[in-house]
Amino acid sequence: MVYEVIVDISNSETDKVFDYLSPFPVEKGERVLVPFGRRQVEGFVIGVKEKSDCRYDLKDIMVRLDDRPVILPEMIELAAHMRATDLRLIDCLRLFVPSKLRGGRVKALTRNFLYFDDSRTLEEALGEVKPSAKAQRAILTELYDLRFAPEARISEKHSASAVKALVEKGLLIRKSTELNRTPEGMIYDGKRVELTDGQREAVGKIAEGAPGTYLIHGVTGSGKTEIYLNLIEKTLAEGKTAIMLVPEISLTPQMLGIFRARFGDMVSVLHSGLSDGERYDEWRRLLTGSARVALGARSAVFAPLKGIGVIIIDEEHDSSYVSENNPRYFTSEIAEFRRAYNGAKLVLGSATPSIETYYKAVKGEYTLITLDKRINRMKLPELETVDMRDEIRAGNTGIFSARLLSGLEQTLKDGNQAMLFLNRRGYASFLRCRSCGFVPKCPSCEVSLTYHKEDGSLRCHYCGAKYRAIDKCPVCGYEDLKEGKTGTEKIESEIKRIFPEARVLRMDNDTTRQRDSYKEILTAFGAGEADVLVGTQMIAKGHDFKNVTLVGIVDADVALYYSDYRSAERTFQLITQMAGRAGRESKPGRVVMQTYSPNHYVYKFAKNYDYRGFFEKEINTRELTKYPPYSKIVRLLVLSDNADSARDASRALCAEVVSLKAKTPGIMRVQVMPAALKKLRDYYRYQVVAWIDAEAAKEIMPYIYAKANAANSAKVTVFTEVNPQQML
Repeated sequence: MVYEVIVDISNSETDKVFDYLSPFPVEKGERVLVPFGRRQVEGFVIGVKEKSDCRYDLKDIMVRLDDRPVILPEMIELAAHMRATDLRLIDCLRLFVPSKLRGGRVKALTRNFLYFDDSRTLEEALGEVKPSAKAQRAILTELYDLRFAPEARISEKHSASAVKALVEKGLLIRKSTELNRTPEGMIYDGKRVELTDGQREAVGKIAEGAPGTYLIHGVTGSGKTEIYLNLIEKTLAEGKTAIMLVPEISLTPQMLGIFRARFGDMVSVLHSGLSDGERYDEWRRLLTGSARVALGARSAVFAPLKGIGVIIIDEEHDSSYVSENNPRYFTSEIAEFRRAYNGAKLVLGSATPSIETYYKAVKGEYTLITLDKRINRMKLPELETVDMRDEIRAGNTGIFSARLLSGLEQTLKDGNQAMLFLNRRGYASFLRCRSCGFVPKCPSCEVSLTYHKEDGSLRCHYCGAKYRAIDKCPVCGYEDLKEGKTGTEKIESEIKRIFPEARVLRMDNDTTRQRDSYKEILTAFGAGEADVLVGTQMIAKGHDFKNVTLVGIVDADVALYYSDYRSAERTFQLITQMAGRAGRESKPGRVVMQTYSPNHYVYKFAKNYDYRGFFEKEINTRELTKYPPYSKIVRLLVLSDNADSARDASRALCAEVVSLKAKTPGIMRVQVMPAALKKLRDYYRYQVVAWIDAEAAKEIMPYIYAKANAANSAKVTVFTEVNPQQML
């Protein structure tokens, strides 16, 4: 047999099938070691055939690297499907296995255990040991009572040489056991709840319906999680498997606790916050079938499960489901491929679905299920809009309005909890000299550095560079520096200053860098060990805290005025999701939203939780302006370490696309311009943006990919993005 191998080298020149022979049987999907040029490299077997068309003598596969295929046949087909969107095949295959598995950098964790030989009595065993061998006799006595124990502990407590002697005599039996490095979740009691009529109807409609895609549009607190649990329970009862996706790693400890309480060890969790060992063990449990439910963030969509019955994407609107690093992919498109391959059901859930998703539901492509009431019949919290311009006119130039401060004071007095949301981390967005206007910028990204007062640093939130903060201007020596826009670190500091008795926690990228930080912060807040939780968007969705009665949206305008057609949509989503954290149990909730643009239509719809009204206005605007879903926006991002090379290549590429436009009516318009971030991580960035009619996109995109590929060179790299989440 001839084996088709993709070598594990991320390079376009080697991203093709190479034929090999093998002196031993090899299965499709296995990792192997092969001779490649003068090297030995790892590769993946993606096909087996009778003969090769190669004109040269074929070399032999040297070693099988695993005891079973690590890539399922389904995933090999998925890789081929993804390759059609201009991705390298090897980059796709790498998505399907833990990164540290490649190169043998992580292996199964095994430990030796010692067992007393049950064929003997204790007296018989002691009779074979000299009376002077006290360590051996003590070990036998202890193991007789325990029956087994870890060899390392027995050797440390007594003597490694004594253990060795007993094993050689056959009085103790040594067995090697594989241990799972299991991630911890939050603790839940797992009690079953009676479904509401709405929940029961939703479960029935999906469980009894045909394979396809279903959208659950349910207000916050409408019980979508319980619907997911019931659907997965029915799927497992049918002998099938399930994938459950959440948008933020911060949601996995809570969701893992809920799922383990219901399904026990059948649940495996996958996300980038796990240790290498944990990720390998959880992935391997799915591969071997010992776990049948994959729970996790975006990457869990590639879980090595067979016979999938349902895939669930919670908070489907969230931008984190789109990979904007190489390889670029949409989680929903991967899920749709796996749904179709397995004849499964894809369930999308959100209180604020993306415009494109809701449009498909309205048009009948998806089955729409609406839940417009909370499960406890509690009203959605009252949303109060505060005009911060009035606060300034009244002499209040602080971060918090008088209404938010009074609300916090009353919440603390009543013994309840509050959550404060601001989607900007750090202490201040920049420092600026009041005399000459100097602003410290990142030399690699040419963006202002964010001030972090906690450790006295200036940081770039794009490349991660970190510098010591300045206390005077390095240009003119002026010592009076102005701070930029407020971040979560300053919010935390101010709350502690104004309410010194309040216990405050902060949750953002800075406080969750350590392992298990998410779980520790959420567990502490859920247990009532803090009164106020300050955070970015990672606190805005999915969390369920029964004592939260006040939510403060400190600056609702953060995302509103980005030069992005999704800015209004994102603002509406964040406000609605954040407001939904209040009043989820028996206590009524209140939301105070601070804005400098109270008359903007987004806030009027958000105040009344009127998603349908917002959708109707937004979809009309999109139709007039030919934005998605009425078009596909294709961005060809041109990168080079030389500014002139990036500019010239982008202009030449634009000319190619314009030439294509002249022959192809489906391309509506084309623009070339510097990217919003003109320099990032030492690369200069230009972009060619094309608007393509949605109906014609499938036919046109292969030509676009071809133009982008032809523009790649030693000096320039071109990435193709369809409907990019951010035009940075």
